[in-house]
Amino acid sequence: QVQVVESGGTLVQTGASMRLSCVFSGGTFWRYTVGWFRQAPGSEREFVAANSWSTEETNYADSVKGRFTVSRDSAKNTVYLKMDNLKPDDTAVYYCAAKQYGSIWLTGSAAYDYWGQGTQVTVSS
Repeated sequence: QVQVVESGGTLVQTGASMRLSCVFSGGTFWRYTVGWFRQAPGSEREFVAANSWSTEETNYADSVKGRFTVSRDSAKNTVYLKMDNLKPDDTAVYYCAAKQYGSIWLTGSAAYDYWGQGTQVTVSS
C-alpha cells in the first residue's frame, strides 16, 4: 500500500525559508507523480506544485512560482518542497499526494489517490 508522510512544517517570520519533506513508500517511486497542496482555514484545498520523476517535469501554481522549488531524492524516496520568501498568505496545512503516472497538469485534488496527514506551516507578519 502506497503511503506518503509529510514533515517539516513550523512557524517562521515573513521572508523566511522552509523545506517540507514527503517520504514515499509502498510503491515504485519513479512511477508516481507527487503533488503538493495546501489548505488554509475556511478555504478549499489548493494546488501548489506537482513533480513527475518519469517526465522530469514540475508544474507550479502562479502564487508560488519563483519562490517554491520541488526536488526529489530517489535514494531516500523523498520529495522536497523548498519554500523561500514566505508570506503570511502561505500559512496553511500542506499536504503531499501521489498518483501513479499522474499528469502534473491536473491540479485538482481528486486527481490524486494517496494523501499524507498534512503538516502545518505558519508565517507570521
